[in-house]
Amino acid sequence: MSRTSVLTDEQWERIQPLLPSSEGRRGRPFREDRPVVEGILYRYRCGIAWRDVPEQFGPWQTVWKRHRRYSEDGTWDKVLGALLTDAQKVELIDWAVSVDSTINRAHQHATNFGRRTGGASNYTNLLTEPADHAVGRSRGGLSTKIHALVDGAGRPLVVLVGPGQGGDSPMFGHLMARLRVQGRRPGRPRTRPDRLRADKAYSSRAIRAHLRARKITAVIPEPADQQGHRARRGSRGGRPPAFDAHDYKGRNVVERSFNLFKQWRGLATRYDKLALTYRGGAVLRAITIWLKALLGDMP
Repeated sequence: MSRTSVLTDEQWERIQPLLPSSEGRRGRPFREDRPVVEGILYRYRCGIAWRDVPEQFGPWQTVWKRHRRYSEDGTWDKVLGALLTDAQKVELIDWAVSVDSTINRAHQHATNFGRRTGGASNYTNLLTEPADHAVGRSRGGLSTKIHALVDGAGRPLVVLVGPGQGGDSPMFGHLMARLRVQGRRPGRPRTRPDRLRADKAYSSRAIRAHLRARKITAVIPEPADQQGHRARRGSRGGRPPAFDAHDYKGRNVVERSFNLFKQWRGLATRYDKLALTYRGGAVLRAITIWLKALLGDMP
């Protein structure tokens, strides 16, 4: 099999109907979708510059523009949503979900933009470029975080990006708000998991209250400072939150999911100047993971 092989025929047939058609559009029709889409996947897998995408995928300008278009108009999110619906129909999704983030260094080519004052990342509308481009300065330098909500087998359900110095807890509400999976029957999509596993960074009153109100079992350990604060308050501190240490062992699936993400060099290091296109690459990785789960191994 060729080193540049990306999608099997069966996998392509599954996602091709979900891509925008050039029919009815003014101007020059789109170049054939398959080589362009495979060129996008190949670029993120190898972490090369857009100009270095092999010619067999078409002009690099076309590959870049198509990815920018599909990231900005929500096409990649639509494809992922359709695959999640297919997975839910065959009861493939494990609703014992886990949440976490991973930090990725931003390459110098991803940070050579003019700095704007104010304006943090916008998570209410993912199809607009945030003012900070989801790049921030952490102890490791300029970096970006990928935040993910995964099912019990570590397959991504929701993917967001944010600046590297951003905390995990403030992102929880945005991730949960984006969890919408259509079921086997028409009607409301499923938005409530059975349980949620998370590390101590997500141990806050607001998060626990949110989960309790929605009857979602929280599997989140209590950090030492919160334990001490509760103990100092005596009886007014209340009871310690319930915690299933055995079930918490299942949280490792989110860490293994990030390992899969970082097998793609274009995600392990951020080379994209725009947060839109970098998140689009992360959503593409989620698409390939679900294609593998539904149809079999990627080439």
